[in-house]
Amino acid sequence: MDLRGLFDLQAHGSDTFVGTGPQYPWGGLYGGQIVAQALRAATMTVEADLEPHSLRAYFIRKGDATEPIRFEVDRIRNGKSFATRRVVSRQSGGVILNLEASFQRAEAAADLQTVPMALDVPSPDDLDGSSWTESFERRWVPADHLGGPTRTGAGRTAAWMKVNGDLGDDQLIHRCWLAYLSDDLPTDSVVHAHPARRDTDEHPMMQFFAASLDHTVWFHRPVRVDQWHLHDFTCHNYIGGRGLSIGHIFAHDGTHVATVAQEVLMRERRPA
Repeated sequence: MDLRGLFDLQAHGSDTFVGTGPQYPWGGLYGGQIVAQALRAATMTVEADLEPHSLRAYFIRKGDATEPIRFEVDRIRNGKSFATRRVVSRQSGGVILNLEASFQRAEAAADLQTVPMALDVPSPDDLDGSSWTESFERRWVPADHLGGPTRTGAGRTAAWMKVNGDLGDDQLIHRCWLAYLSDDLPTDSVVHAHPARRDTDEHPMMQFFAASLDHTVWFHRPVRVDQWHLHDFTCHNYIGGRGLSIGHIFAHDGTHVATVAQEVLMRERRPA
């Protein structure tokens, strides 16, 4: 995968952009890719000194890797300090994702970090790799190493992740890639917390039907996703078939760079 090419969207008229995505192992498109591309489309309509500080997306339909994606941007507001954008992502079957993003100009203020990174987590150099794409590396933290600082919730899941290759210094590209990566772990924490999960040799994901419903990212501090970051998630609630997963993302030095929330549809598979 071309690390920069994934976000090289083509302009198609006023505030409308078109992109494509690769075929992934499970078929269809990866939700994090569509979120990241929609964020990229939004950034292309704001002034250069504005950076995204948050996004909220709703997954509506499964994407088709054989079709281009059309990203239609609505300029909701341009203020002195903030700007707001809405992006509708479409394919021939209809809308596949709706995203809103908020941007802010740099502002001098106090810097307070209240959530610490677990200090007893093994280094990524001491863990085995496991990833479904060549674009990034992922190294799972064993469950017996997740007994550090208390995290609210259950099904705690953590992994070190980084994008392969040098992304340069464009912070917008790094935040788009962080949005891409942030969709990888939330479902796992809900699976591990689910009361119907069976402890067998079967992969836990084979026991459930799962689909992402919505996804939120708050960008707190500058990030370099071509360096190792710890993604640390727990499930905060499960009801009505919906599990809420909350995650904190830390740089290798413990800096809290982002917080992620995702609601996942999780249904137990019934025997045929």
